[in-house]
Amino acid sequence: MAEETTSKKNDNNYIKPEGSRNLFSFKIDEKSKDYEAEADWIVLQKDDKPKAEMFYIRYFLTEESKSPRPVTFIFNGGPGASSAYLHMGALGPKRMEFTEEGLPTPPPYSLQDNHESWLSFTDLVFIDPIGTGFSRMIEDKDEAEKSTDKKDVEYWQIKRDLESLGEFMQKFLSDNQRWESPVFLAGESYGGYRVGKLVKMAQKDYGIGLAGAVLISPAMEFSLLNNSDYDALPWIDTFPTMAEAAAMHGKARKQNKGESTGEYSRRAGEFALKELLPVLAAGELYPESTRNRVLNSAADFIGLPREIVKGKSGRVAIDYFVKNLLRIEKKQLGLYDISQVETDPFPDRDALEGPDPTLHTISRVFTAGINTQIRQQIGLKTDRDYQLLSMEVNASWKADLKTHAFDNQIGATDDLRYGMSLNTDMNVYITHGLYDLVTPHFSTDRLAALLKLTPSQKEKLTVKHYPGGHMFYAREKSRKELYSDMEKFYEKALKLK
Repeated sequence: MAEETTSKKNDNNYIKPEGSRNLFSFKIDEKSKDYEAEADWIVLQKDDKPKAEMFYIRYFLTEESKSPRPVTFIFNGGPGASSAYLHMGALGPKRMEFTEEGLPTPPPYSLQDNHESWLSFTDLVFIDPIGTGFSRMIEDKDEAEKSTDKKDVEYWQIKRDLESLGEFMQKFLSDNQRWESPVFLAGESYGGYRVGKLVKMAQKDYGIGLAGAVLISPAMEFSLLNNSDYDALPWIDTFPTMAEAAAMHGKARKQNKGESTGEYSRRAGEFALKELLPVLAAGELYPESTRNRVLNSAADFIGLPREIVKGKSGRVAIDYFVKNLLRIEKKQLGLYDISQVETDPFPDRDALEGPDPTLHTISRVFTAGINTQIRQQIGLKTDRDYQLLSMEVNASWKADLKTHAFDNQIGATDDLRYGMSLNTDMNVYITHGLYDLVTPHFSTDRLAALLKLTPSQKEKLTVKHYPGGHMFYAREKSRKELYSDMEKFYEKALKLK
């Protein structure tokens, strides 16, 4: 039986929406465990007035324990994505079903028990940033009467978004009396960027000590996502994944007999750093004969025609690559998972206009799953539509960290390094899907090698990748391996073994 919480009214005549709670059970190692699920909002304040309602779903085991269980705060990315992806794909007690390759099964879609839920070793709090899920700004009637112009939403900015998460976590720990619990953060994609920044901010500015941080398919440095004719590193980071795609689909011309796609990708990474990078960085400062040799090799590694790669001076955009590798077959690859192949609906057009097999086909599954979980299982009653992924939020996002027009250093890697020095007991786990071109694993591999960590800090950092795309956990084998690794990671962070 779902239990509804009481609405709260404050001095500003604001009434908080009603949440809902319910009790469930699931099996861990053949033993049944009871847990409480709650869907509710925490009200964020500004100038002592309610400013926004941040929606969350939390799962707590109900058994008595001598020491507080760890609690993990979880969010996805976008920006503009709700937490439903990690929630219904890998971490929650219920999940959606996918094929072995991580694709949707035929509709209709139904929930199933998740035997790899992280609830077995940590309590879970899934957070929807403002503008996603059921999280909304609270309308200020006085301000609304002053102007009819559309205004930018305050929380759709880098720093303000992080501040809202810090405020949420403080309030949540206080409301639930969990300040003695070990606290972990877990985020995917831009959510991984959030984790990287919060490793510093949550501890330094909000007094929340962290036992561990998990970054899943993170985008750590914005500068590495915006390539141009005048840089080199963004093109290098995607190169090994392109090479793996070429080997996977029978287009690699540099692959040795008996060489696996993974080995081929690693060798392509070595080539990219040692030979391709200097040519991209120096351009015509290199002799033409050297440039031709290197660019011909690059083309052979990634399976595109030599003249095309030379014409692009070695800078092959990811959307061009997935559009053209199998173009003769009227097929296109997925940007988020290069192992996925779709029929190209517009094979005669140069631009990539077809649906991405991951991003566009999987959304309907998560939409069905999260609405079933919230409305049917937990029993929340609300007229709001659940915003799985808001492109309005994404398109409106702003960088409010800049102190000058020329200040573009708004990445998260420095914050991660700061946080690891601030708290020498904190453990960090960074992971990617090996087949993801949007946030390529090679970027993190490079950045991890540039952190200048001490030997003791290196022991606290784990970097590991899994077969699959951006949401590699949709694949059963990768999800199970991630679960096993996370169980060990939490044990290490909590010093249980």
